[in-house]
Amino acid sequence: MVRLPLTPEEVERGQRLGTLLRRARGERSMLTTALDAGVSPETLRKIESGRVATPAFPTIAAIADVLGLSLDEVWAEIKQPDGEVEPAASGPKAGERLAS
Repeated sequence: MVRLPLTPEEVERGQRLGTLLRRARGERSMLTTALDAGVSPETLRKIESGRVATPAFPTIAAIADVLGLSLDEVWAEIKQPDGEVEPAASGPKAGERLAS
């Protein structure tokens, strides 16, 4: 399976996601957060650093749940930079990765 390169928009969205998760995690340890979410600490570190720009939806849903974030909050934060209008889409479609 060939993976297409990420678009600049996907990379930017992944960076916004990482910033949001780091901010929401606050002083809580990365290890505790990752284990509570059922993901590896390395996966959480890569997401927070923006190295994994398009994590799977269940991964983000589990991390958001542990951090007390709703998926609506996550999507609102990462979908577009402030001031930009997204054309006609209101959020991810069923089966679509949250940050894709």
